[in-house]
Amino acid sequence: MTHTTSSPAKPSAELSFRRAGESDLAELVRLRDDAASWQIARGIDQWKPGELGPEHFGARLRAGEVWIATAGPGGPSAGAWELWWDDEPAWGVQPPVAGYVHRLMTDRRTAPPGAGRALLAEAERRIAASGRPLCRLDCLTSNTRLRRY
Repeated sequence: MTHTTSSPAKPSAELSFRRAGESDLAELVRLRDDAASWQIARGIDQWKPGELGPEHFGARLRAGEVWIATAGPGGPSAGAWELWWDDEPAWGVQPPVAGYVHRLMTDRRTAPPGAGRALLAEAERRIAASGRPLCRLDCLTSNTRLRRY
């Protein structure tokens, strides 16, 4: 799924964003597993709990960018996402015109309403700031709700 990043929406004032670090690996795994369980409970066949562990997120920290949203400065985690600058397995070799958002996830217990859109808007803002006009959101073709968005 591709969105143009020429005029991304402003992020929610209720969320703060920071780069994830090694100390966040367990939290990233928890967010991913909770999001996977939420999907399964709603009949969405995309993620499975336990699929990705700290080694995955550690590799992504070293290879690119992983971001965490908190409910206000210093508050609890509200969500996270990975920002990739290329995605050859899904898109093939591409010119540097897009950023790729992977594992967009929110914490249903702490995230304010609209947090998913706010996380995506922040990712779009970062991509646009890099000079790339497109944001490509990774999801399976079977995820009709996310593809409609």
